[in-house]
Parts: sequence; C-alpha cells; structure tokens
Amino acid sequence: MEIEIRIDGMSCGGCVAGVTRKLQAQPGVEDVQVSLQPGSARIRFDSAQINQAALESAIEEAGFDIVR
Repeated sequence: MEIEIRIDGMSCGGCVAGVTRKLQAQPGVEDVQVSLQPGSARIRFDSAQINQAALESAIEEAGFDIVR
C-alpha cells in the first residue's frame, strides 16, 4: 500500500532526514520519500504490519504536525 501524508513544520534537510529515519524504523515500511516542498511523505508499507495512524504518530513523535 502507498499513501502520502502532508507534514507541517519541516524547514530544512535535517527535518527531512529525521522524518525519513523515523518512518524507516517502523515495522512494515518498505520505502519512504520525504519532500521539504511541499511538506509531505510518500510511504509504501505492508498494511498487515502497520497502518496510517501509526505512521502519522511516528511523524508526530519526530516533532512535526500532520496536515489534515
């Protein structure tokens, strides 16, 4: 499964790297592409192992807000 999550609060490459690392560490995540402009993450994952809510929580744990 692949989704795109809008992220608010990223301002630099370090932010992108931090979100990327946090998402890659989640079980079931297969691929992550985080973009500074516009703030978003495209995530391919195994829905049997993780869901969108858990991915959003991981982004929030990294210190960023989800755009709903």
